[in-house]
Amino acid sequence: MADSRYLFHVTEEYEDERIDKYISVLIDSLSRSFIQKLLKDGHVLVNDQPVKQNFRLKEGDEVVFSLPKAVEPDILPEDIPLDILYEDDDVLVVNKPKGMVVHPAAGHYSHTLVNALMYHCRDSLSGINGVMRPGIVHRIDRDTTGSLLVCKNDAAHISIAAQLKEHSIVRRYRAVVYGVLDQEEGTVDLPVGRDPHDRKRMAAGVRNGKEAVTHYKVLQRFHGYTYIECRLETGRTHQIRVHMEAIGHPLLGDEVYRRNMPGNGKPPCQLQGQTLHAMILGFRHPGSGEYIETVAPLPQYFSHLLQILDSKRG
Repeated sequence: MADSRYLFHVTEEYEDERIDKYISVLIDSLSRSFIQKLLKDGHVLVNDQPVKQNFRLKEGDEVVFSLPKAVEPDILPEDIPLDILYEDDDVLVVNKPKGMVVHPAAGHYSHTLVNALMYHCRDSLSGINGVMRPGIVHRIDRDTTGSLLVCKNDAAHISIAAQLKEHSIVRRYRAVVYGVLDQEEGTVDLPVGRDPHDRKRMAAGVRNGKEAVTHYKVLQRFHGYTYIECRLETGRTHQIRVHMEAIGHPLLGDEVYRRNMPGNGKPPCQLQGQTLHAMILGFRHPGSGEYIETVAPLPQYFSHLLQILDSKRG
């Protein structure tokens, strides 16, 4: 199979931008090391000439780059059942269960969503994100459940990545937080970046953090807890968890982001990680342009928790 080839024309806003940064903006799912390798191997041309990673662009430059066919990964396909909400030749939406890691990494080379996808899709997964993450264009945390969009080819990946970049993909989550929110709805607009005091955590309002916006709406109030819907405008790492902690309402069950927690912090029942579910996912189909929306039903543990909280209101 031939490499995938893409062409872009530099607009005024990217005048004097470094080529490596420009590519990362076009496709923010590509890792820095992957982009550096593309440039080093001569897969990136500006005005028909190969360039180095520190090359600076001018308005009107023609940027062409090729994404090599993915090398067959050492990750093995595994016959793991998938709850598929939507599927065609370009994309699929899977309802990820709690506890499943999305892609292989150190310590998790099997039993991941990617292992299951490789078995289900065979050779039909995009290779843009490298051999460890075939098909993966965005992620949700291990203990977050719900909708995840997977791309079966590079053209679909480019289209979905662009929609993520322009914030046009609809992502609505359900969550239960500590404390009772006063307002019916609100917006958290705080940049998110690495916590300078703990590099394993993300933090809100940090210097050099990336823009992050989360809209929330109250669905139901309980004694000491609130059931909410969160709509992502951006998609930073751990964004909802970080933002809700920042306003004093961490997610129920979250073992990492639990500062500013009201009360004793003890959940009303046994939980495995944060109570967060990616329920609604809406996107423009990369081929037809048709709007597609999927709904992942609340998992059993989540519905059970709501029943417990409701029973304690009286």
